[in-house]
Amino acid sequence: MSDSHDLPYPEQGLVLTHFLTVRDVARSRDFYADIFGGRVVLEENPAIVKVANSWIILNPGGGPTPDKPDVILAPRESGDPVSSFLNVRVADIATFYTDAKSKGAQFLTEPLDRKAEIRCYLRDPDGYLIEIGQATGMLHGVYADRHAEDS
Repeated sequence: MSDSHDLPYPEQGLVLTHFLTVRDVARSRDFYADIFGGRVVLEENPAIVKVANSWIILNPGGGPTPDKPDVILAPRESGDPVSSFLNVRVADIATFYTDAKSKGAQFLTEPLDRKAEIRCYLRDPDGYLIEIGQATGMLHGVYADRHAEDS
């Protein structure tokens, strides 16, 4: 367990964290700590994993509370449409991909070159989508081709 300086609180301004409602806090906590080299700074209630310069907050959810009276938090269900996802940028996608696969991460595809970046996706234990990307062409003004439906 770390000291309070590892908790996500700003000394000035703000910090941005990502909250995930999960079925099994320990399993998700271990996934983010292992696959992303995170450090567990709070075991539970909620679990908080510091990953690089950010934090993932994991909690089982529940019903409305006085500060969110009409909100119910529940883990995603299989087949749910994706409306948001984690976007993780890495310096070396080949190394990250190989390391994460050796730890059991299941990717949708291998890393694919999209001109602007090389990227791939994986899912966490609750099925949340995570994009892993390495900037390549975009660093030199080369961007991905637009899809016809984007026009």
